[in-house]
Amino acid sequence: MVTTQDNELSILREQRRLELQKQLQQQASAQADAEIKAQQAQVDEQNINAAIKSILSPEARSRLATIAMATPQRADSIKVALMKMNQEGRIQGIINDEQFKQLLASQSKSRHSASIRRI
Repeated sequence: MVTTQDNELSILREQRRLELQKQLQQQASAQADAEIKAQQAQVDEQNINAAIKSILSPEARSRLATIAMATPQRADSIKVALMKMNQEGRIQGIINDEQFKQLLASQSKSRHSASIRRI
């Protein structure tokens, strides 16, 4: 009777060990995937920043950095738009601060165009 309990206990221990081993493998795999994604995101960000440096003048980059501090999502969308424009060949040379202001004004949703009607 003692041997059957010992056998059952050893079987349960072995099952638990296998479960733990499987969990550790899954966690290691998930962590490796997360690290790969983080590295890829960092490389993408470096590529975008390098391209932005070649597209914008220092003053325009400073303005973009200020926008990024206030609203990071808007700065990201501006960077994507600049990259798209550059790939399409719509950017000729380096964009200075005044041209960048005009670009921002054309892309922003104008609050001045809203009209209020009273009924």
